[in-house]
Amino acid sequence: MATVAGVTEVAALDLRSADFISDPYPTFAQLRHESPRWHEQTGMWLVLSHEHANAVLRDRRLGRIWRDREPADYFEPFNLLHRNQMMESEPPNHTRLRALVAKAFARGHIERLRPRIGELVEALLDRVADRTEFDLLADYAEPLPVAVIAELLGVPEADRPLLRPWSNAIVKMYEYERTAQRQGQAVAAAREFADYMRGLARARRVEPGDDLISHLAQIEDGGERLSENELVASAILLLNAGHEASVNVFGNGMVALFRNPAELARVRTDPAVVETAVEEMIRYDAPLQLFERTATADVDLDGVLVSRGEKVAALLGAANRDPAVFVDPDRMDVTRDPNPHLGFGAGIHFCRGAPLARLELQMSVPAVLARFPRLELAEVPQLRPTFVLRGYQSVRVAAA
Repeated sequence: MATVAGVTEVAALDLRSADFISDPYPTFAQLRHESPRWHEQTGMWLVLSHEHANAVLRDRRLGRIWRDREPADYFEPFNLLHRNQMMESEPPNHTRLRALVAKAFARGHIERLRPRIGELVEALLDRVADRTEFDLLADYAEPLPVAVIAELLGVPEADRPLLRPWSNAIVKMYEYERTAQRQGQAVAAAREFADYMRGLARARRVEPGDDLISHLAQIEDGGERLSENELVASAILLLNAGHEASVNVFGNGMVALFRNPAELARVRTDPAVVETAVEEMIRYDAPLQLFERTATADVDLDGVLVSRGEKVAALLGAANRDPAVFVDPDRMDVTRDPNPHLGFGAGIHFCRGAPLARLELQMSVPAVLARFPRLELAEVPQLRPTFVLRGYQSVRVAAA
């Protein structure tokens, strides 16, 4: 046991431990009263309470400061994407990028996708209609958001199988346990993905369509435009973040519903609870468990000094189970209202794709339950061995 600036560090908080990853919530409950706390393993301050996490996400002295991975020459394809995306920047650059992306989104892209999402949902369910057992993730939850975002961006259907492998390789870099092989795969995927999107953007500048890539290529705000690198990075961010968040919310939430049969029954029988059920799925088992910030000045965080240059991480899963904010937080309640979860973040980095993710979930969850009224787990779901991006590798279900 060690002490940093008067704050106790308990060595037992191992973010790589299989036992912790399998169920981090009891540990969060034990340690929440020690928020903020120094964490030697990651060299960061961790905050676990809803109050502290919300404050960290909103405090402009705690920013998203990108530092290139080293060696920089080797990681340049990966670094290039992150240097040019709004999630890894602060005002004034973040303000400019977000305004341009928001202006392109304002052309009605989310609502125009509603009927197409319905078609995609039904087509995916048709593929498994005759099966007595299937994988709820591989056969349904994973292909849906990739197809939806591909529609949003305007990626030709023949090229869509390329997207998910690229995305999966890149997001593995956000974990604290990375092998040289995974790093190499992420660099290669970043290079190939960027080259593909760059070619698509150039084609859309010449022959624009009614898609987000075309609008990002054309959009102007006060004389400002996205550079080619910024356009490519913005498009890839939308796919990577949107794909991961949607799949993991769906998978984590459906497993929680299967394990809470009374709540599952309410979602099956009452369309009025779908919206609150989706918010509870996001809260109950957060798809993104940790989000980092870097102090750009000395910050007093509830009596703890976070020095300039130090990192602080909001543990979103811990914040979303805080009993100071959520009544009976370890119970899934599909009618929970209000539900001020931090699943999509807060402040200027609040997830830009949240409306699309919500729409997908509000359509895909009731659709699969209506198509398969007796759907249940066929075997124990297999969690991925990762903490930051929490989700399942496989959720096999029995349809009858």
